[in-house]
Amino acid sequence: MKKIAIIGGGAWGTALAIALTRSSRAHNLSLWAHSADVVETILARRINEIYLSGYEMPASVEVTGNLSAALSGATIILGVMPSAHARDIYRAMRPHVSTDTVFVSATKGLEPATHARISQVIAEEMSLQNSARVAVLSGPSFAQEVAAGDPTAVVLASADAKLASEIQEEFSGPRFRLYTNDDVTGTEIAGAVKNVIAIASGICTGLDLGTNAAAALVTRGLAEMTRLAVALGGRRETLAGLAGVGDLILTATGELSRNRSVGIQLGKGRNLKDILGSTRRVAEGVGSAAATLELARRMAVEMPITEQVHAVLTAGCVTRDAIRDLMERRLKQE
Repeated sequence: MKKIAIIGGGAWGTALAIALTRSSRAHNLSLWAHSADVVETILARRINEIYLSGYEMPASVEVTGNLSAALSGATIILGVMPSAHARDIYRAMRPHVSTDTVFVSATKGLEPATHARISQVIAEEMSLQNSARVAVLSGPSFAQEVAAGDPTAVVLASADAKLASEIQEEFSGPRFRLYTNDDVTGTEIAGAVKNVIAIASGICTGLDLGTNAAAALVTRGLAEMTRLAVALGGRRETLAGLAGVGDLILTATGELSRNRSVGIQLGKGRNLKDILGSTRRVAEGVGSAAATLELARRMAVEMPITEQVHAVLTAGCVTRDAIRDLMERRLKQE
């Protein structure tokens, strides 16, 4: 029986801990949370009332705020922390990780300071000479629905086909289905950029611009995601699958989307600082917009929707002006 250490006690980490207790294979599971109040709440009530209220954490999951204890004996580390904190947490893990431990990143974002994908952060911090010990979990998956046991299909990407197959078998269950691919770059770029496009989609909703605008924005957003992923070495077909269009549809249109919610509130005229200050939940698109735009500029990739989202988030651009600028761009072929 393998031990899986889930590092990150937010909604997604909590949901994955619950889901893995239902997988086809039995595991020893530990969940590490950075915040003491999260640990205390789960230990006292077996519910993460701060991030995922209403879903019971099975008694078989060890919950701790001690990183060393969470990692002890783990053969698989499932990272579910915000991208902005990923490097520091993986660096703190390093003394407690054995040379045969494998890493699965479920963080959907880019490191704000370096624009690195999280699999690259893992490789750097763990001094890995190759990517045979790293995989990425992504795809359309709201935490609440996964925790509730609603049928969910996601993607497990790794450059090592054997590792991907092994993790697929370990994680899959009757209501949590994993597909595999070897396109780590495309999968991670899709998972990060779809959050930026979801903010734009939310802005359209907040401005009451109608479903024509939303459909056009999501479609052109997918084109942006695809251009960047391909320029960085990803594959077009990855963006046409669960990790790309599947996750984009979910995040840009679903009522449970944090990134869409931020966009809706921006569209209604709320200040970004006030929006973010009213919740402890992370909307990864806010931090990934600048990193995405910098990657696009580095690769000479045109990303007008991302540019406008970045302008709204950082330069105080009025949301209606951002939409007008998109509509009045030079006419071109699709």
